[in-house]
Amino acid sequence: MIANAEIKIEKIAHSRVNEYDVNNVPFGKCFSDHMFIAEYSDGKWGNATIMPYQNVPMSYAMSALHYGQAIFEGMKAYKNADGEVNIFRPIENFKRINKSAIRMAMPEIPEEIFMGGLTELLKLDSAWIPTSDSGSLYIRPFLIATDEAIGVKASETYKFIIITCPAGKYYSEPIKVLIETNFFRAVEGGVGFVKAAGNYGRSLYPTKLAQQKGYQQVIWTDGKTHSYLEESGTMNLMFVLDNTVVTPALSDTILAGITRNSVLALAKDWGMNVEERKISITEIIEAHAKGTLKEAFGVGTAATIAQIIVIGYEGKDYALPPVEGRQFSNKIDDTLRNIRKGKTADKFNWMYPVK
Repeated sequence: MIANAEIKIEKIAHSRVNEYDVNNVPFGKCFSDHMFIAEYSDGKWGNATIMPYQNVPMSYAMSALHYGQAIFEGMKAYKNADGEVNIFRPIENFKRINKSAIRMAMPEIPEEIFMGGLTELLKLDSAWIPTSDSGSLYIRPFLIATDEAIGVKASETYKFIIITCPAGKYYSEPIKVLIETNFFRAVEGGVGFVKAAGNYGRSLYPTKLAQQKGYQQVIWTDGKTHSYLEESGTMNLMFVLDNTVVTPALSDTILAGITRNSVLALAKDWGMNVEERKISITEIIEAHAKGTLKEAFGVGTAATIAQIIVIGYEGKDYALPPVEGRQFSNKIDDTLRNIRKGKTADKFNWMYPVK
């Protein structure tokens, strides 16, 4: 772990936390007092600093703006009943951002920079962590290319930054989703498995079209045939077919979600049948007709468990069983929340204490 002495800390003169009800703020619009920045140049990392949250001057020629070298992570910190701060599975986020960095020709972030900056930042801003049942501190680490140059090449300088914001539920209600068979999110050999900014930018227009039809999100299908389901917006997809939990198998077109991994681990621990495989649109429509499609939901750091109540496809809506009767996804939601809040034993050692 990076020593505290190696991080320059500039504390804010007066905290803004009392200006907000951190248990009741819109997602992603209220930011905590401080931010962490580390810089990469001449082949090495340095200048690790925690400073007051602020706008940072930049050049309009900055490489990230023109050539898309920008990756990020999403993670959350929680407080238990004793006021102790814990982060949910941060080492997995550390591993994944470096997997993204390699694919995007960016420098890997040392663990002491990632974890050291993260923990010191949370020590300073722990007052911003909501204590409500569904509240958390959302953490956004990101890496951007900073060369001031026009020209298609990998940047030689970068900034790694962490900002945080108090957060409640991402989706306040169950959602309606539309199966997308015109546009695609990712193709084989591309960057679908990477948390690259461009993946989300390219999704906005199809999602806007779906929202104009009354849906909150789209379900992406494979880029070759548009026959197989892959992801939904900001989430991995899961279905309960009879008594089996089924989710699309990971590939280079699907993000390896940390919440996804956690849900599957719990399902297996409970003795449920779990299948990671291709799921066709036809299979889901037929399962709906037979009554074997019991549950459909999205899983992700921001959304946690997002219940899907309607699936739209080719002009027809397929209504799913009521959320209240969904035994698996509701149990998963409760269990993950209780583990994160310290109310249930953390048998998988997922919670990382900030001491």
